[in-house]
Amino acid sequence: MLHLFLRYEVGFMGLIGHFFKDIPIIPSLLLVLVYVLIPYLLGSVNTAILVSKYFYHDDIRNYGSGNAGFTNVMRTYGRKAALITFGGDLLKTVLAVMVGWCVFGYLTAYIAGFACFLGHIYPVFYGFKGGKGVLCMGTIMLMLDWRIFLTLVVVFVGIVMATKYISAGSVITAMMFPLMLNRMNNTGIHMIEFVAIAIAVIVVIKHRANLKRIFDGTESKFKFKKSKSVPDAAGTGEGK
Repeated sequence: MLHLFLRYEVGFMGLIGHFFKDIPIIPSLLLVLVYVLIPYLLGSVNTAILVSKYFYHDDIRNYGSGNAGFTNVMRTYGRKAALITFGGDLLKTVLAVMVGWCVFGYLTAYIAGFACFLGHIYPVFYGFKGGKGVLCMGTIMLMLDWRIFLTLVVVFVGIVMATKYISAGSVITAMMFPLMLNRMNNTGIHMIEFVAIAIAVIVVIKHRANLKRIFDGTESKFKFKKSKSVPDAAGTGEGK
């Protein structure tokens, strides 16, 4: 959790920013490829799609909501597949944020996290059709401000327990993210607040169909078990 190291210059500035303070403009611009392109490519490695392809010889995007993310994997293939998806998406976001932090510290860590978030939603390797980015958003919070992460995890769990709607918890916590960051940001870097706003807007937009179903009363409630109408572990089921 990089927020804990903000009191130290190397924590705030990152490795390159701390040790090389006067980098010429051209190399600085080239470093954008490091903290934007690499995290985007990491985000484009969609764990849900890989799990469905290599474990079930299938495509998760053909089932349920069509979303290549943790919740749809849980409903479609069950707990084991969902846990692998969870771990993979968390790991790639952690790596992306760390890549960004190594360049110019806290600011580029946020930018790298956002690039990974976009890669997860619009993966270049899978026709730009991926997940909704909620787990990536949560990992960015965990890595960059543990106070916001813990607060919003409590909010998220409370909403999901009360409503059984993952989408409701996701949208509300996403909307609260930039608001809390604005109140708790003591770094002086206001661009990270714009990044948080962009993440929140995209998460809400990606959940617009879920919100419509909630208002219509047709949204599926989350259960921590596999649906009965989806493929078995061998990938031989026919339900979609």
